[in-house]
Amino acid sequence: MSSYTVLAPGVLSLLQDLGRFGQAALGLTTGGPMDPQSAYWANRLLSNPQGSTLIECSIGGLQLKANGSSYIAVTGANAALTINGKAAQAWTTHKVSNGDVIELAMASQGLRCYLAVAGGFDVKPQFGSTSTVLREGVGGLNGNKLQAGDSLPVAQVTSLPRLQLPVQYRPQFNRILTLRLIEGYQAASFASTERQRFYLNSYQVTPQADRMGYKLKGSAIRCQQSQLLSEGICYGAVQIPPDGQPIVLLNDRQTLGGYPKIGSVLSLDCALLSQAGAGVEVYFTPISAEQAHNALCLAKVRTDAITSQLVTL
Repeated sequence: MSSYTVLAPGVLSLLQDLGRFGQAALGLTTGGPMDPQSAYWANRLLSNPQGSTLIECSIGGLQLKANGSSYIAVTGANAALTINGKAAQAWTTHKVSNGDVIELAMASQGLRCYLAVAGGFDVKPQFGSTSTVLREGVGGLNGNKLQAGDSLPVAQVTSLPRLQLPVQYRPQFNRILTLRLIEGYQAASFASTERQRFYLNSYQVTPQADRMGYKLKGSAIRCQQSQLLSEGICYGAVQIPPDGQPIVLLNDRQTLGGYPKIGSVLSLDCALLSQAGAGVEVYFTPISAEQAHNALCLAKVRTDAITSQLVTL
């Protein structure tokens, strides 16, 4: 068994796997990577099982020291990667040796990077997952964010194919996003003029955006009911609080809520939103449940097709 030592944790670095499912009755939310597609590719470049634990580094600044031989891959936001001070490409498998220092600079585009190691970080699951949710104090290392001096156990790996995802298949981080939304039954609580206002006007991402949800700012919309009985909150739900400014609820959302919800953002687009910083312009567009299903199926087909295009170095 080998390990990585955290020299500097960066702004916010959390251990994540696919997420914690089936525990909402206990008040435990899902967690998991905010950008699951980038997390997928980080593990895929290392031939890891998709549930393998990796690091989600928000904003940047992470520094690790390798204690043994292994391989790493970094995906997600654009942040300069260096190994022992030498520039290394993201979206690429890299061999690291005992004593090597891996550094992530601050993100220049996007917000969240994913650093995976061969075999995944070996940490004990809690409630069926290693995903860290700070509010609940579960997952990761004692339910906390990574801190300087933490030791992260990994398997020692001395041989692995080096792969790279071609540039044309890597995500683009745009300053304007269109989020597809599936309306829910509470959409009927909004007058048609309010729904038109919601879809016709743009919103901006505010600094009040984190793993729990993204608060947006723009043309306020009103609901005929200001509060409802609390009910379960799904991933991507768009709540409309009394101030009329939408909140898109994400991975670390509360499990119950009573504000009106106009609908839910398609999961593929929630991942794009999670990489958006303050000031990014957001539009909503309605789609049907059937269109959402088709979009997810097409995304799966595209991912499978891109996998065959990985370059061996």
